[in-house]
Amino acid sequence: MKRRKIKFGLVGLGRLGYEHTKNLSESIASAELVAICDMNEEALRTTAEEFDIPKTYTDFEEMCKDPEIEAVVIVSPSMFHVNQVKIAMDAGKHVFVEKPLDTSIEKCKECEEIVAAHPELTFSIGFMRRFDKSYKIAKQKIDNGDIGRIILVRSYCQDNKKFIDMAIKFGPHSGGQFLDMCIHDIDTIRWFAGGVEAREMWGIGGCYEYEEYKNWNDGDNVSALIQFEDDTMGFMFAGRAAAHGANIETEIIGTKGTLRIAAVGTDSLLEVLSENGVCRECYPDWQARWHDAYIDELADFADCIITGRKPEVTVQDGTKTLEIAYRCKESFESKKMLKMRD
Repeated sequence: MKRRKIKFGLVGLGRLGYEHTKNLSESIASAELVAICDMNEEALRTTAEEFDIPKTYTDFEEMCKDPEIEAVVIVSPSMFHVNQVKIAMDAGKHVFVEKPLDTSIEKCKECEEIVAAHPELTFSIGFMRRFDKSYKIAKQKIDNGDIGRIILVRSYCQDNKKFIDMAIKFGPHSGGQFLDMCIHDIDTIRWFAGGVEAREMWGIGGCYEYEEYKNWNDGDNVSALIQFEDDTMGFMFAGRAAAHGANIETEIIGTKGTLRIAAVGTDSLLEVLSENGVCRECYPDWQARWHDAYIDELADFADCIITGRKPEVTVQDGTKTLEIAYRCKESFESKKMLKMRD
């Protein structure tokens, strides 16, 4: 029996927006991308031509009025997310929104109310690590009790230095490293630890190479140590400019064993033997590392719409991760260890 396709609209044609556009157009059998929206008319035209997308919009609200569109993917700048969630859901559209949910806790709380007011619609957030094969296997082993009680989750996230100019350009409205990059690490730690809440954290870091980040009370490399209510520890490190390429590592240490994901960030088992010795190449960027996960998260979202199944990622997950990220940012700025709530 042939399965129906969900007709999607998408807003935001930046790097990740283009990735989702490509995946919706070419790689997800249950999805059909029928419209895209962006303020950049040249990007709209060339993207629509490349993927044979029939409709283009420069006004998001107008796109949401299109009766053909059933679901919307929001990949716009973070400060627009919740306003666009409201427009889309009030127009009867299912919504998938990229992380972070927004740039303020107040907006996230508002989003919880918006989603609650539309129980008939499907809503999810782009925490794609939950859909990565290695992370899913690790989660299964944790839930099975294979490594006992979790002691520490260690998470590293480094971007390729060759994209630093783009990162600096994005810096003023990124919300900072803890919101922009560490949000995935925070969600991963909470997910592995069973949704336990944070108790206290210490955020540190600095501008080790790119002084521009001082202008935004941010760093080019930051880290944080978090202790959760059940004493589980979380450590995360985020770097904007790794010379060796994009690299993501996660280690889960338990009382009966340890799980380690991507000790070397590479997309193959290839070893290069040259005058420089023996080496393995890293992923060129985060898009390459999470390519399959980006496909699977949207395929799962479409399946939820078709079957009526509720997504695992909830609007509350978006709020909780942002609360922790902001508190880590406050700790970084104040140079003090902080409790989650004073």
